[in-house]
Amino acid sequence: MSRLATAELMIAHYNAQDADAYVALMTDDACEAGYRGAVVREGKEGTREGLKKMFAEFPENRAEILSSYELGEYVVLHERVFRSASAEPFEVMSVYSFEGDKCSRVEFIR
Repeated sequence: MSRLATAELMIAHYNAQDADAYVALMTDDACEAGYRGAVVREGKEGTREGLKKMFAEFPENRAEILSSYELGEYVVLHERVFRSASAEPFEVMSVYSFEGDKCSRVEFIR
């Protein structure tokens, strides 16, 4: 599977609010962070817990991929995120870094 296909599958799991399937595509020490900034979810377990908490808070949460790019060990997705039917959606650029076939880091530009 290509790295782009893996990132797209991660978004499909995100949209299904399946934190377990999402982190199954990550390295054990993976993290999510602000772009060039602070880590917001540390390690596979921290990411799983953080996603489950977010999904509980925003049960209608989903992301739509607007465009995507793959270059070497990196995938960039331009996404539109919907928290709820009543909330204004927002856009984000997500940079996925890979080690082999697993995602090791996701950084968000918002």
